[in-house]
Amino acid sequence: MTADRAQTLHPRAAATRADNEGLISETSALLNHADSGLAQESSGPDGCIKGPDATTKSIGDLTETTWQHESKVLAGYSVPMVLTFLLQQSLTVSSVFAVGHIGTTELASVSLATMTANITGYSVFNGLATSLDTLCAQAFGSGRKELVGLYTQRMVYFLWLTTIPVGIIWFFLAEPILVRLVPDATVAHLAATYLRIVVFGAPGYAAFEAIKRFVQAQGLFSAPLYVLIICAPLNASLNYLMVWHLQWGFIGAPLAVAVTHSLLPIVLVLYIRVSKTNNAGGDAPSCWTGFTPKAFRNWGVMIRLAIPGLLMTEAEVLAFEILTFAASRLGTTVLATQSVLGTLVLLEFQVPFALSIAASTRIGTHIGAARLQAARMGLKVTLFAAILVGTVNMTLFVSLRGVIPSLFSSDPEVISNVASIIPLFAAFQMFDALATTCNGILRGMGRQEMGGYVQLFCYYVVALPVSFSLGFALDWQLWGLWTGVALGLALVSAIELAYIFHTDWERSIEEARLRNQESEI
Repeated sequence: MTADRAQTLHPRAAATRADNEGLISETSALLNHADSGLAQESSGPDGCIKGPDATTKSIGDLTETTWQHESKVLAGYSVPMVLTFLLQQSLTVSSVFAVGHIGTTELASVSLATMTANITGYSVFNGLATSLDTLCAQAFGSGRKELVGLYTQRMVYFLWLTTIPVGIIWFFLAEPILVRLVPDATVAHLAATYLRIVVFGAPGYAAFEAIKRFVQAQGLFSAPLYVLIICAPLNASLNYLMVWHLQWGFIGAPLAVAVTHSLLPIVLVLYIRVSKTNNAGGDAPSCWTGFTPKAFRNWGVMIRLAIPGLLMTEAEVLAFEILTFAASRLGTTVLATQSVLGTLVLLEFQVPFALSIAASTRIGTHIGAARLQAARMGLKVTLFAAILVGTVNMTLFVSLRGVIPSLFSSDPEVISNVASIIPLFAAFQMFDALATTCNGILRGMGRQEMGGYVQLFCYYVVALPVSFSLGFALDWQLWGLWTGVALGLALVSAIELAYIFHTDWERSIEEARLRNQESEI
């Protein structure tokens, strides 16, 4: 699995003239702010959204919006985010490609190292940073835009503190732990070496995850994409340069990743400054009022959302890694089949995960602005989009079941195994899309704790025990393992949907207001 499965889209539009009611601009860009022809929304003191196409209108203290308008915004947020996630995944994939041609031992080592880094580091940073999906979006929607920068500062410092225990694990404890888990001592040693080097890029990666939320809250979902359009090719070039051209071999790969991770937040900050100078979108001047001592105190609100967010992320990441370890006990062919399925999960997951990030930002903004009807409409559009994404993914896998396996392997047995499981895997897509999107909705509402409890119960009390029972006791092998996971995701979807549909939106709005008040003290 990927670090972003655990795991990290907005643009410029032509500004409309505010009418005589004194409307305040609410930046909510829809796609590529340089090229999109979509117009920026405006919000009034009563929290009303008023678009250039008159798709929203204010009635008293409520705001009405249409499904067409919300669909347009959601699509504009999601599309660049899909590309962002794919490019961010390429940073570690480049290491696999570069090192894989050295030898099988090196390939196994870098795969083990990236999996370990994902579980113990990157997923931790991503999970903790999800609290900003709630805080920054709700602060921006409420008009308390200065809090967006304050929350971001606090999260950067918090994540940097978190890199200390992560660094201790990677630098000092990784090798003795891996030696006990992995039979091949050479593989364990090389994997630990990789972690000792790549740890120097961890502060940069952590800062990037926090600052990414800063721009996303403003509607600039394309900003991280532009950064990765620069850094991803640079990372691939550094891998080639260090591993092959300079002949540094295996250590060149983690060096390249560490350098790239360190550059990510720097390039993103430069982009924000350039955007501010060129008035390219967002509202950075209002959101960033400078460094402040307030960033070093009053972390309680942030941590109360960050810890459940971490549980939501790690519960799923660990479950899928455990599934891979379980598959390894069923033989080499089964493990190869699981590797293909894991890669397919990584690819298909990018769309629903992008949708979940877009949903958390959009719904969080509506809640922060106390727009009840708009939040409900955003919820309906998001869930419809999730069903659509799940249906498309399911249809593609079923239609291409005879083609997909041969793209990953030439082994007839592996091809046959993958093809036989794809119908179950296709059904998995609908549950995955719904569960992932519901997680994003819960983050927008500030209900991470609910998502954390549900994930822990469904994966570790239901999914994995069923997987092991069917896979080993009944000898269903991979069919059994994936049946348990599909059941777990179906249960996650059902419970979270029931909770969301019975939520008290007025309470969510009041909680958002209280969080903003408490955080500025």
